[in-house]
Amino acid sequence: MAPSFGWWDTEGQKGTPVIVKMENPNWSISEISSLDDEDDDYQFPAASPGKKGARGKNAKQITWVLLLKAHRAAGCLTQLVSGAVGLAAAVRRRIASGHTDSDAVASPQEESPVLRSRFYSFIKAFLWLSLALLVFEVVAYFNGWHLTAAEMPRLVLPSSFDFQGLLMSLYAGWLSFRVDYIVPPLQFLADACVVLFLIQSADRLILCLGCFWIRFKGIKPVPKSATGDSKDLESGSDDYCPMVLIQIPMCNEKEVYQQSIAAVCNLDWPRSNMLIQVLDDSSDPATQVLIREEVEKWKQDGAPILYRHRVLRDGYKAGNLKSAMNCSYVKDYEFVTIFDADFQPSPDFLKRTVPHFKDNEELGLVQARWSFVNKDENLLTRLQNINLCFHFEVEQQVNGEFLNFFGFNGTAGVWRIKALEDAGGWLERTTVEDMDIAVRAHLNGWKFIYLNDVECQCELPESYEAYRKQQHRWHSGPMQLFRLCLPDVIKSEIGFWKKSNLIFLFFLLRKLILPFYSFTLFCIILPLTMFVPEAELPSWVVCYIPATMSLLNILPAPKSFPFIVPYLLFENTMSVTKFNAMISGLFQLGSAYEWVVTKKSGRSSEGDLTSLTKDEPKQQRGSSMPNLESIAKEDLKPKKESKRRHNRIYRKELALAFLLLTAAARSLLSAQGIHFYFLLFQGIAFLLVGLDLIGEQID
Repeated sequence: MAPSFGWWDTEGQKGTPVIVKMENPNWSISEISSLDDEDDDYQFPAASPGKKGARGKNAKQITWVLLLKAHRAAGCLTQLVSGAVGLAAAVRRRIASGHTDSDAVASPQEESPVLRSRFYSFIKAFLWLSLALLVFEVVAYFNGWHLTAAEMPRLVLPSSFDFQGLLMSLYAGWLSFRVDYIVPPLQFLADACVVLFLIQSADRLILCLGCFWIRFKGIKPVPKSATGDSKDLESGSDDYCPMVLIQIPMCNEKEVYQQSIAAVCNLDWPRSNMLIQVLDDSSDPATQVLIREEVEKWKQDGAPILYRHRVLRDGYKAGNLKSAMNCSYVKDYEFVTIFDADFQPSPDFLKRTVPHFKDNEELGLVQARWSFVNKDENLLTRLQNINLCFHFEVEQQVNGEFLNFFGFNGTAGVWRIKALEDAGGWLERTTVEDMDIAVRAHLNGWKFIYLNDVECQCELPESYEAYRKQQHRWHSGPMQLFRLCLPDVIKSEIGFWKKSNLIFLFFLLRKLILPFYSFTLFCIILPLTMFVPEAELPSWVVCYIPATMSLLNILPAPKSFPFIVPYLLFENTMSVTKFNAMISGLFQLGSAYEWVVTKKSGRSSEGDLTSLTKDEPKQQRGSSMPNLESIAKEDLKPKKESKRRHNRIYRKELALAFLLLTAAARSLLSAQGIHFYFLLFQGIAFLLVGLDLIGEQID
């Protein structure tokens, strides 16, 4: 009897031609159902015997359909195999030529050696324990001992003492031990992390609602002195041009100094009312010479610019800015603007920010938004762009509009010098001097304004090593600052709600709780619950809530929607670095005081230098003016690498990768579908990061 293919016959297919095409355009076949078809000797019965006129298809049609499916499957399999082989080859090359993250010769240590060894040893011990438990659980599973606490009474121990009986006794002891001693604290910690997770998610949702309200109502900061519409402000028709001091702090950043100096010197502001300080902290003599020569070129052209280099380079960026503010001529200026070495403001930057200070004596800071010239350079820069777009579009804008306070970003901002002096000036006590001065100014009653429509171009780190060091500084510094300024916050005269916002939202929730629960919940508790199934972690905690929060985070950058899954996995991967940095700052460990300048690639010079040639700067002298066209063309040429590129091998990330993959294998035994997929993909994400397969390689 012929087999029945009921899924084939439908009424819509009666008497219609069936055309099958292969992926190769030279292969096509046309089979037409007909009673006179000589090849229609073998007919399959219809799917529904009760239907009249229903006819089966011939064997040749089915053969070609199966061949088509087999051809496509073979093509997909070939692509998967080639991709796997290529990935394996890349991994092998990188492992062979890579350095570990503990290699002190390749780069200075950004962590305390004691902290690194203890943290890594903890993860490694957890991994070996998990591997042992996995083997034990597999043996128990295939022997029918795969029980939970509720099924323990069904376990009958053998009377004879043999090897299998010993294993069974050990398994029963493990069940009893984990129920009595492991489950209660693990479940308590899991529930606490879930509560913190929900609180942080609620805070993020409220911020998104606030951003939606600002957009819906069209709320936008407007200068108090504005008499016309916003176009008057943007066109610079206001005659308010006070004395402005512009500072460009830099340190060994020869890739970006030219375009930053050029952009600042081309600001549309009366030259008699501004002074540019290039604050060079470079330790490389060759870099010092290059920057000094660039300053001299612009000075000969008439730009009000001067070069300043410190002999004693104490206090990093804060010490550099503090030293510059001690100059005697600073008293002649009312405002100070700060641009880091890779920032290039638009010519109308000052005309769109400084007028907000007019007739607003309580205003201490005007902060502009960052935009990124290399956001599409690689996957790492795309993921950073998602995070920073949410930070500026949502966090900064909502806090600035409803609280008149936010953390100063350290650059692309204009300060009232009186506010800086009133707050005590720049202090070198933390690595986040920008956040430090903002908190102290806020405690003294100064208000802040954030301008979301004023952008300043800059550059994102393109290598994971540079990004990792930047995030370590950004997350250890706030914890240092929290310890130092908590007594001042409590004693300050600001309102109760502002104190609560500073302590509970600004510091605890967004700077401490976020990295704590992210690492603890998804990197420790979740894999541990695979070996202790009595401690439950609901599916909505593992999948639905994180997916919803990632969706909210990605809303300010809608073009990044295809990267929502990599973004979720990468943020959990970065929780290791952020948690480590948070612990370093909170307990004042050695790595909390180390400052590593984020390496720049200089990609931002390609488009910006070319654009500067379109508008000829005022009062130029051709002989002393830098040839921007030649610089742009030179930058566009492929450069020979003077150093051999290499990557790093990150031990903590690799250990966690194998831990999560081990837990994923264990979850198969208990058939926890969504937990398995999350652990599998998260483990792969840790593996890729641990092998430095994301972002660019570093020199």
